Amino acid sequence: MSVLAQPLPEVNPLQDPLRFERRVPPCTIVIFGASGDLSKRKLLPALYRLFYERRIPPNFAVVGSSRTPMSDDQFRDRMKDSVAKFLEDAPFDEDIWTSFAQSLYYVPGDLNKPSSYDDVRNKLDQIEKDHQTGGNVLFYLSTQPSYYAEAVLALGEHRLNRGNGWRRVIIEKPFGHDLNSARKLNDEIHKVFDESEVYRIDHYLGKETVQNILAFRFGNGIFEPLWNRRYIDHVQITAAESIGVEGRGGYYQEAGALRDMIQNHLSQVMATIAMEPPTVFDADNVRDERAKLLRAVRVTKPEDVPKYAVAGQYGAAKIGGQDVPGFRQEPSVDPKAQTDTYAAVTFFIDNWRWADVPFYIRTGKRMPKRVTDIAIQFQAPPLGLFKQETKSGLREVRPNLLVLRIQPEEGISLRFLSKSPGSGMRVRPVSMDFNYGSSFGERTPTAYETLLLDAMAGDPTLYTRQDMVEASWQIVQPILDVWAHTTFTFPNYPAGTWGPKESDEMLARQGHVWRIP
Repeated sequence: MSVLAQPLPEVNPLQDPLRFERRVPPCTIVIFGASGDLSKRKLLPALYRLFYERRIPPNFAVVGSSRTPMSDDQFRDRMKDSVAKFLEDAPFDEDIWTSFAQSLYYVPGDLNKPSSYDDVRNKLDQIEKDHQTGGNVLFYLSTQPSYYAEAVLALGEHRLNRGNGWRRVIIEKPFGHDLNSARKLNDEIHKVFDESEVYRIDHYLGKETVQNILAFRFGNGIFEPLWNRRYIDHVQITAAESIGVEGRGGYYQEAGALRDMIQNHLSQVMATIAMEPPTVFDADNVRDERAKLLRAVRVTKPEDVPKYAVAGQYGAAKIGGQDVPGFRQEPSVDPKAQTDTYAAVTFFIDNWRWADVPFYIRTGKRMPKRVTDIAIQFQAPPLGLFKQETKSGLREVRPNLLVLRIQPEEGISLRFLSKSPGSGMRVRPVSMDFNYGSSFGERTPTAYETLLLDAMAGDPTLYTRQDMVEASWQIVQPILDVWAHTTFTFPNYPAGTWGPKESDEMLARQGHVWRIP
């Protein structure tokens, strides 16, 4: 039975009309590094789910390529096991998989060998005839970052960057190891692909709550007038992980928390929170405003780095009655490693909206819980009329707080004051909560579902542009340079805690404290 003839599940288009109305053209997705974890855990489950929901056309195909020798059927069997295992909050349907698998192909090859690209081109030519894809091809580089430039240049040498239809390339982070390498990588890629054909993926921008920041800010008239230095005291962005490096010690030792999270994911979250309203909601205007915001972030002077940036590394501890190793005891890690597994930075944005408002960003491994959120603390009233009753007596009430929760539980919480029942004018903080799951009652698409669909449709709104990448490197480069010539006394925080005391001191100098999520 053909792909077109296989029965597919009924879909209610009223759930999200815009999602199903958007036209996605026929195309082929070529995944280099198809035997790796990213393909098995994220890419193939996302593509299967898009096929399940009829959000991609029947005339599509996936070509996996890696060094592992496999036939088409062996690749399909492996991916079936992975999709069934890693599919998030969605059913696995044998009949749907049978239809989906007919569009999966495999080309064994080595990125260092020219013949591999010839094999891919031959397969694409055949698929174009069999599946009527119109020659549209999306290349996904799910490989080691050191192969990015080499693979892209080889695509150009073998004329895979041009064909009967459009050609695009998705590149995973990290995009460069520092500012100079990012610029060099951009130059190499632009020899083969135009900037409009390059999609630098940042899966944080594909998360529903991060996208909802734009709707929350620019769709509600009650918040945008308060979104400035007159009413907001400071902003805290936290991305905490309870796990360690989980067998990725070798990679992480070369990256560290600042490079791995703040330079890309969290700087983009900050840009989304703080950007100016776009004149029109389209890819160019939204990305222009993000880029302007990142260029407005004050670049820290080398002598000020110790004041505005803190590095940490977790040590051994006992958590839940079990001994947990420190970073230096993890496999493939140097016992004297100076890697930051925790990083906290204070950024200032030098524009009229945000002048002198600190943006505190922190991220770390082996923290008490897994949580990513944005906490926006508003200014306190000019006169404190009411007190909060505590066990130790009365004290000033805490200011209003708006929390946007990105993971694991997506939602928004607003803290405000309410009078306590009984006599007297005693007030206490209460929260008004919005939860994605309970409010909408439907499954939230994964970030990779959203981003893959956007790339196929040619919508780069949620992808980072060259100038955005370089601007985010510019704001962390001085910190990286100072840390590279600093010998830290690590470890400086036990596993299972919220980081080193120097991080608390950094906020205390501004009269602030870290919020406990």
